[in-house]
Order: sequence, then C-alpha cells, then structure tokens
Amino acid sequence: MSAASAAAQRAFAFELPAAAGAGDFHVGAANREAAEWIEAWPRWPAPGLALHGPPGCGKSHLLAVWARRAQAPRVEARDLTRALPGLLAGARAAAIDDIGPGADERALLHLYNTLAARGGSLLLSATAPPAAWRIALPDLRSRLRALPAAAIAEPDDDLLAAVLVKLFADRQTAVAPAPIGYLVGRIERSFAAARRTVALLDRAACERRRAVTVPFVREMLPSAEAEGL
Repeated sequence: MSAASAAAQRAFAFELPAAAGAGDFHVGAANREAAEWIEAWPRWPAPGLALHGPPGCGKSHLLAVWARRAQAPRVEARDLTRALPGLLAGARAAAIDDIGPGADERALLHLYNTLAARGGSLLLSATAPPAAWRIALPDLRSRLRALPAAAIAEPDDDLLAAVLVKLFADRQTAVAPAPIGYLVGRIERSFAAARRTVALLDRAACERRRAVTVPFVREMLPSAEAEGL
C-alpha cells in the first residue's frame, strides 16, 4: 500500500500496552508497509488484513498496538475455539495471532463472516502469507487469500539498532551507542537474534554486575555464538 510521503518519513509514535514494552514501535524499511496498514485502519479496503513475517519480527507487537486502537480482543489462534463465543457476542473487531496448522478453520470462518457482516475488522498474523496457508475449507481459503497482506522483513542496520536499544530499555538497562553499533555489525540480522542476544547480555551483566560496554559485549559474543545467536 502506498502512503503519504510525510508519513513514510516519520516514526509512528504508537501508544503501546504495557505488555508490549515501553517506547515507540520503530519503523524502518523492513516494517514500514505493515505499520502504514495499521495506521490506515479503519480505512481498509477489505474486512481484514494479514501480517506475515519471521518469528520475532514484531507481528505480535503490531497486533497489540492495533487491538488497543480498535478496542479489539486479541486471541492466540490456538485458543480461538474457546474464545469464539465471546467474540461472536458483540465484537466488531478481533486480532488473531499466529495462524498456523491446527487452527480451527470453522471457527475462523464463522468469525470472519460475522465481523464482515457487522462492518468490522479482522487482523491476522502468521509466519507465511495467506497464499501459503494450508486451509482445507474452500470458503475460508478464498476469503483469506483475498485479504490484503503486509510483509515484515528482517531489519536493516538502522532498524536493528533501534530494536536493540528498545529491547535493552524494556529491561531497564541503559546502553551507550557504541555497544549497540558493535552488536549491529556482528549478530545475525534478525529480530529473533536481537531478542536472544539482549537477553543473554542483560542476564550476564546482572550476574557479573557489569555495564554493557564494547569490551563486555566483545567478551560475551563467543557465548552468544555458542548458543546459536
């Protein structure tokens, strides 16, 4: 989706629920399209939207942002069967996280049809785009494949740096720019690796009562590599 150039140049200062962590959702080339779709709601051209991308890329974070904005219940796909009666009772929007094999297709079709009839919205997330989802029910398959889909890719340098800063801040750990830059050039370029690396460094810093500095990061990176980071 194309967005106004002014919007494309700025960071989206989303208000986050406490569970999503403090601070803004940082927007870069990897997630700008998805962020613009969330920003565009409720002016979506269809009853729903599918976000897709690798684990840890921020899909659940965006779902939380949108769910708060749309006053929508947020449900894990594995819990949809149990949650369906409450959703059907009057919700006009719903966010379903982590669509994958084993999801209750009849429940999802019922929810889609109900929200569409109410003029509501359905936000879905998965690791793959809807065209790749293995959906047995033809009616559900056709509906989901017709939805607009927004991909979230792995981060570029600027976005990875912003994510690392935010992850440390969520743990109330202050880190100077130099260690962040050192990490950006050395860890796997993925959101998942950033999360694992920050968790390891923060834990080690607390245990050793050390600040997260370049020498400390250099010392700890072999441990991170041994853990597959």
